[in-house]
Amino acid sequence: MGKDKGDKGSKSVVSSLNSLGDYLKEQRLAARLSLRQLADQVGVSNPYLSQIERGLRKPSAEVLQQLAKALRVSAEQLYVRAGIVHPDTEQAGSVELAVLADTGLTERQKQSLLDVYASFLALNAHHPDSTQ
Repeated sequence: MGKDKGDKGSKSVVSSLNSLGDYLKEQRLAARLSLRQLADQVGVSNPYLSQIERGLRKPSAEVLQQLAKALRVSAEQLYVRAGIVHPDTEQAGSVELAVLADTGLTERQKQSLLDVYASFLALNAHHPDSTQ
């Protein structure tokens, strides 16, 4: 039974990565850019960008920012599609965006902070009395 829960979670991650990849590909084609051209603009390898588009890799927040800039789309929208920022909570989104925008943190530190923050939100959702 526990295995089913894990499978659901991993399917959700795969689904968000596929959604992100599909969206990036749509935007790249709309901008009339080849995979190689976009990879050059973003500063990543051609194979890596291809893997992102196919949902095989999860890009860092920094790569997402570069993709947003090159494709002229909102970085926040890419964060939501990548599952980094959740659109359902306005306050949570602002905290997450502040962490992602902090240039004094490494990508690993940003991800660690976001993971801790998400765990606190999940804990408080299960135990609302503990937030007082």
